[in-house]
Amino acid sequence: MNNELKQKLMDKNQKLIEMVIERVKRDFPDDIAIIGLSGSFSTDDYHEKSDLDLIIINNTEHAWEISECFIFDDVGYDIYCTPWESRIEAQSNLNSEMISCLIDLKIIYCAKPEYMKRFNAYKQKALHLLAKPIGKECLEQAKKYIYKAKQHYAEAMISDDLGIVRFASCGVMYYLINAIVRMNNTYIKRGIKRYREEILSYKYLPEKFYEIYMSVIEANTIIEMRNTSLKMLKNVVILYDDMYEKFVEKQIPTYENLEGTYEELWSNCRNKVILSCDLGDKSYAYHAAMGAQNYFDEMTKMIGTKKIDLMQYFAANNLQLFKKEFLHAMDEYLEEYNKVGKKVIKFDTFEELYEFFMKK
Repeated sequence: MNNELKQKLMDKNQKLIEMVIERVKRDFPDDIAIIGLSGSFSTDDYHEKSDLDLIIINNTEHAWEISECFIFDDVGYDIYCTPWESRIEAQSNLNSEMISCLIDLKIIYCAKPEYMKRFNAYKQKALHLLAKPIGKECLEQAKKYIYKAKQHYAEAMISDDLGIVRFASCGVMYYLINAIVRMNNTYIKRGIKRYREEILSYKYLPEKFYEIYMSVIEANTIIEMRNTSLKMLKNVVILYDDMYEKFVEKQIPTYENLEGTYEELWSNCRNKVILSCDLGDKSYAYHAAMGAQNYFDEMTKMIGTKKIDLMQYFAANNLQLFKKEFLHAMDEYLEEYNKVGKKVIKFDTFEELYEFFMKK
């Protein structure tokens, strides 16, 4: 792009900015706090048809009246508001894909000094979180994006419509990219034009990232879209699991955190599993099995008990085997109590229970 065209774009942008600020001062002096420049013109990555990305931080609902979409000089523009309490707050907590709109925003208007102070406080909060070493916090955020990617993959599996499946595979890729971003405890600094090169610069990437990334984009058939999306999903999950193992300190069962957990397992699951299996009630047993597995998984995650894979033994036509394995799993869990010298709270008579309970 030659200098003459660049200057023409800069002059046009300046007129647009001055127009918006003039309207704000006239109609929204107390409703709009800050206006900042984001997007390609803030990163010097623009082209002749780039639009002007203005972040307008509003104090009130009335400010939304400034919102407008229009086409000018063959370029589309979208003027809208960014509320403090939702979008800016989310960005400061790194719970947004638009973190750059906070951290890298170039302020061009501020109504009052206290608004700049508030903005900088949000910005510093985000920078503080980004300065932390990779750990549980950013990996848990990544897990949320992986979950969303799985939801879009389910859409790709359900539909037989080419367009729907392609769009679903786009969703898989979008959320997995954001998961990778959070797994590296960073943020997307530039637009979609630079996604690929920016992500390739990260330290932690799933195996064969670039190869599979392009295969998702180049997929032509529904089968190809499903298969390539699944490959990317699996590889990101593998990376996540490896990083979680490496960077997150594991919980260890202790006398204190095991308190009541075996008794709760007995209360919630034991008699349901035994009764459903002895009755031969496949549906009852199935849901009881799911509840038991969920409890074991929760305890593993929360307090670090041994991982127990109970569902591998569930077979609707052999419920007695499942009952046997469940009772064995309960014995394994009891070993966690034995290791720390904890006794199960169990009573044979009401009098014993009454004496114990009333002493507390």
